[in-house]
Formats: sequence, structure tokens, C-alpha cells
Amino acid sequence: MQEANLTGLVKTLFWIFFIIYALKFLARLFLPVIAKKVVEKATEQFQQQAQQNNQNQDTYTSSSKSDKPRETKKVGEYIDYEEVD
Repeated sequence: MQEANLTGLVKTLFWIFFIIYALKFLARLFLPVIAKKVVEKATEQFQQQAQQNNQNQDTYTSSSKSDKPRETKKVGEYIDYEEVD
């Protein structure tokens, strides 16, 4: 049967802290690079979608201009109420 001893506990705590600080160090090195690449890719996709929407909108507006003009909806007349004393 094994018993827990102080040196085993100290070694375990050392490795836990070592791993935590190593991960923090690596995150400080690599996260800015990864974040920059993610932002660049998102910007590129946004620009591609904007171009596609622009092309689709140009086709839609050129075909819709030949249709009849849009009608404006009338909601009703505005009534201004006054407070009676």
C-alpha cells in the first residue's frame, strides 16, 4: 500500500504550476498571430459576400426598374388630442 508523502505532493504542485505557466507563455506568443489570421480571414469573407451582394443587387435593381412603381401605404390621418381641463 502506498502512502502520500510531502515530496510527491510538492512534485505534483510543481508540475501543475509549470504546465499552467507554460500554457500562458505559449498563449502570449501564439494567440496574437492566430487572432490576426482569423480577423484577416473574416475580413476577406466579408468582402467576398459584399461583392456578391453588390452583383446580386445590381441584377435585381436593373430588372425591377421595368416593373410598375411601388405604391406607398397610407396609414391614416394624424389626430392631435388636446387635454381638457
